[in-house]
Amino acid sequence: MNEQEILEGAESRIQQHRTREIAISVRVAGRPVGGAEVQIEQVSHAFLFGANIFGYWEAPEALRQTYLDRFVEMLNFATLPFYWRSYEKQPGITRADEMLQCARWCRQRGIVPKAHPMIFNTSAGVPTWLSTDPAQAAKQAQDHIVRCVREVAAEINVFDVVNEPSEIERFDNPLTAAWKSKGQIQFAREAFQSARGAHPSTTLLVNDYVLDHRYERVLEQLVDDRGQPLYDAVGMQSHMFAGVWPVEWQWKSCEIFSRFGRPLHFTEVTILSGPITSGPKTGRGSGETTPDGEADQAVQAERLYTVLFSHPAVEAITWWSFSDHRPWPGPPGGLLRKDMTPKPAYERLRSLIRDRWWTRACGRSGADGTWRCRAFHGRHRVRVTAPGRQGRTLLIEVNKTGPAEFVVEA
Repeated sequence: MNEQEILEGAESRIQQHRTREIAISVRVAGRPVGGAEVQIEQVSHAFLFGANIFGYWEAPEALRQTYLDRFVEMLNFATLPFYWRSYEKQPGITRADEMLQCARWCRQRGIVPKAHPMIFNTSAGVPTWLSTDPAQAAKQAQDHIVRCVREVAAEINVFDVVNEPSEIERFDNPLTAAWKSKGQIQFAREAFQSARGAHPSTTLLVNDYVLDHRYERVLEQLVDDRGQPLYDAVGMQSHMFAGVWPVEWQWKSCEIFSRFGRPLHFTEVTILSGPITSGPKTGRGSGETTPDGEADQAVQAERLYTVLFSHPAVEAITWWSFSDHRPWPGPPGGLLRKDMTPKPAYERLRSLIRDRWWTRACGRSGADGTWRCRAFHGRHRVRVTAPGRQGRTLLIEVNKTGPAEFVVEA
């Protein structure tokens, strides 16, 4: 499809893939009641809209609460930092308690926490004490995965297990040496097996920025003895420092990687709201947000989210730097400014997520006691008031395969 076809068909695809017609059947003593007032409002999305929540620790104290309030106001998915070098600065002494505290904070507010990443052979992922013997370092890495998953599995059950496995030779360090000694695929395979063995019910991701044949090759080979994928979802990074991807590529990337039969997570979205003023085009520079940049960021963010939300294979979108306070890797890519005021992109995405793609409806049951509407997948609160009776409230879950009819005894 071309850009026009993709954008013009987005709304119908969203209705097809993200909503379902449901029926609320009102009964009294088992008999249908006509004329009952029915109200429904969404409580949470099944789709995961997220960002990294590094500001939980890094935001200035005076602005931290504002940062967190903005996060809760829009998002239901949070990426927590598990970079091995900082997670376990000394052998056996980890930040598990900090991560669990943040994860509990998230869960109390309906936000799903995710650990990122277990294994990443950049400098941030290599502890200073890691053995220089490849065989020993490989064992330490697998032990790290098992311990880490077990430490936090009570609150966190989504993990980026292996980060950027397509190009492991970019970095020269003991973890790279260990990875190479085992083999690119075998090391990654053992990492997933370790994570699964530590807690079988976790959701495990592989994550990469190399969205071409190299990543496809990894995904094809990252399977068990029966040929089944070891990963539960495919992570796709999308830092757009050099310019926003054309709509056709946004869609094509979904089509390419949906063939692996696992949900797609766009794990690291960045769209800048100002120019890169130093550093190469990779985005490793600095810069300040500008009014024109913010306006363009809002347009491009809305377009990207609309395209991805309309694709049936996509299950999650994570904006990377939520604010411009210490954004990675420097340029202004946050949805909030440094003072935590919202940019237009924040307002535009919040309107999509909490208004346009959010169920709010009301009506009255017909003579058969039934009222119907289309509802987005997720949890909803239903309030039913039958004539002459007190109202009843219940929570329902709407999804692709669950019940489509909900009976309320008024």
